[in-house]
Amino acid sequence: MIIGKDPELRRIRRFSVMDKIIRIFDANLNRGREGLRVVEDLVRFVLDDANLASQLKTARHDITLIAKQLPLSELELLGARDSKSDVGAELNSASEDIRVDLSQIATANIRRSQEAVRVLEELSKLYDTNVALKFKKLRFQLYELERQILPKLMACHA
Repeated sequence: MIIGKDPELRRIRRFSVMDKIIRIFDANLNRGREGLRVVEDLVRFVLDDANLASQLKTARHDITLIAKQLPLSELELLGARDSKSDVGAELNSASEDIRVDLSQIATANIRRSQEAVRVLEELSKLYDTNVALKFKKLRFQLYELERQILPKLMACHA
């Protein structure tokens, strides 16, 4: 088979490693913000805790503000997005499909955000170590928010 004639191999070769790294940035920026939004809504509407909701909202916006310090434009991030061909879009673990209470939803989502911020932290080192340090600081803020929020949500079910 001639590689140049295989459309799948041409599609894979079309993207450079840096394009793929930008795609990882895009996915983790979205993942981090989405996870925090879920927790923010639980804290806002279930716990009625304006202070924690505000901290989560700030953290969600901080993901975007920190990322804007990287030499990546919105167009580059969108251009690297390839949702249709994402091999992970259909991957699911059994635990993702089952949630028995709000604290499990909050736990899954805040940890998803922590993991996404860790990926952003690591990849930012390729561009700017100061940005990576800001993502690290944000990640530790998320650990502290988790510590404050989860017991309150667990108490809702007691």
